[in-house]
Amino acid sequence: MAEPHSVDVPATGYLVVRASGAAAAKAAILGGSAAPESVQLLLRCPVPRAVAESGAKLTFADATLHLQPSGVVMLTVAAAKLSISFAELRPLMFRPVEVAAPLRSLFAGAVAHVLAAGPRLDPHGLAHHLLGLAELVLRSALRVELDRVDALAARRREALEYMRAHLGEQSLSADKIAEALYISRRRLYQLFDDGQGVSERLKGLRIERAKVLLADPAKAGRGIAEVARDCGFISAPHFSRTFRRATGRTPREFREQALRG
Repeated sequence: MAEPHSVDVPATGYLVVRASGAAAAKAAILGGSAAPESVQLLLRCPVPRAVAESGAKLTFADATLHLQPSGVVMLTVAAAKLSISFAELRPLMFRPVEVAAPLRSLFAGAVAHVLAAGPRLDPHGLAHHLLGLAELVLRSALRVELDRVDALAARRREALEYMRAHLGEQSLSADKIAEALYISRRRLYQLFDDGQGVSERLKGLRIERAKVLLADPAKAGRGIAEVARDCGFISAPHFSRTFRRATGRTPREFREQALRG
């Protein structure tokens, strides 16, 4: 499978959706409310060689179709003409999104026909045709992307539930979690690609459980070594060092302060 390129030159099979204007770009990335005047769809797809070598551009009131010499098709449409709001499009904005082969073929065929027959067709009707093409691509890609995000979120929840259920096991590892979920180790790490990773997430869960146990008056008589064992740490000294690095206090200091409070 091809790796996605930048947002300016997407790899074959990947769609990039951009917004015009600095304010709109900032809103798309940071979550603001500013809407763009237009939305750009960039997709590399096969078109007739004669057209690809020279490039081509058709401009209408609400839509522009531009075939760049690099082979990337850029379809620009007026945002106000789309039935999908800018907020709804946010999951697609400014990053490569994989597009299924049937949709790529449909898009490539439509673009090739428009470029070949465009000068002889009614401009108003052709603009509506391009708007409809943009709607089809955006809605299809958005549906797939939302399904993918939902699936990732569900698998991530499964992984976290398994971690929490087995925190007391010192042998708990990425390999064991992946095996329990019937996924590869690489796939497991993809579920936690937020910079923290699997081992750090596991350590964080163990620290959080230790805090709960240390702050529980009913468990005040339990030794630090017992708490360490219940949370899956290999030894009391290792637990104390890890806990202090994470909280700035030793387990004993944390317990005394929590019970006083």
